[in-house]
Amino acid sequence: MAEEGEEKNRILDSMPVFAKELIAGGVTGGIAKTAVAPLERIKILFQTRRDEFKRIGLVGSINKIGKTEGLMGFYRGNGASVARIVPYAALHYMAYEEYRRWIIFAFPDTTRGPLLDLVAGSFAGGTAVLFTYPLDLVRTKLAYQVVGSAKSQSKAVAAIPLEQIVYRGITDCFSRTYRESGFRGLYRGVAPSMYGIFPYAGLKFYFYEEMKRHVPAEHKKDISLKLVCGSVAGLLGQTLTYPLDVVRRQMQVERLYAAAKEETVRRGTMQTLVKIAREEGWKQLFSGLSINYLKVVPSVAIGFTVYDVMKLHLRVPSREETEAEDRTTRKRNTLS
Repeated sequence: MAEEGEEKNRILDSMPVFAKELIAGGVTGGIAKTAVAPLERIKILFQTRRDEFKRIGLVGSINKIGKTEGLMGFYRGNGASVARIVPYAALHYMAYEEYRRWIIFAFPDTTRGPLLDLVAGSFAGGTAVLFTYPLDLVRTKLAYQVVGSAKSQSKAVAAIPLEQIVYRGITDCFSRTYRESGFRGLYRGVAPSMYGIFPYAGLKFYFYEEMKRHVPAEHKKDISLKLVCGSVAGLLGQTLTYPLDVVRRQMQVERLYAAAKEETVRRGTMQTLVKIAREEGWKQLFSGLSINYLKVVPSVAIGFTVYDVMKLHLRVPSREETEAEDRTTRKRNTLS
């Protein structure tokens, strides 16, 4: 057993740091996303103007999905969600660490403070979104569908034939979206995503690292405090950027919604935001926010905690150790 443990440690120590961060981030994303998938499904239905769900509220929506679709209905679209979040979270956490190191090396006098985390987190979020956005689009389209009785289907999407709106899975959704709208169709709604992810990702890391700095040294490794810091960071970041998330969701399902009314609509980010505020009221820009609070608290808390635990198991060196090692390597390269 001891020899197996030593062999495992040797393998882990031989892995580059960025690869360990990718693995830790991917596992973190999958666990956190699956834990809150039911609330994510309901939130998307609230955001995308399905009046029958907004009218009956959270408890009513849970009962409706449970009766018409069963337990698996709460996880509709979660396959695409996990398929997206694993590479997204892997890239997000790894890119955050890499950008943070690059900034420090490029600007040695940079203060190791919350502003550094804000900038690194923002660019990391943007990088992850660009690489994984089509999967987010597919996840939203799959979650938007409500499969139930013929009666409920006719009320929800009265003007659209069933065979035209029900995607048979991730691959089918990808191929049909590409055939209908081309490559640009796979990035429909990416603009508000980028507008939102830059401040959200940056603020999330900013608040988390800033709060951790105020934790007494003897409690730095306390998981419960990390959970609290992560929850508050997620709540603050999400509240400030939530309207852009609503705009993004509505742009993603715009074709289906417009088809139900026999319309042809192509709106940009600001046009969609103004239209929602003018026709549905500014409160619609925060539709589903209460559910999102219930989702964000455990999701972000679980995310930061699992990431720290995974880094520990994968023997990822501390930031101070990594920075010191990189400085030594750079000096050697300079001398040679």
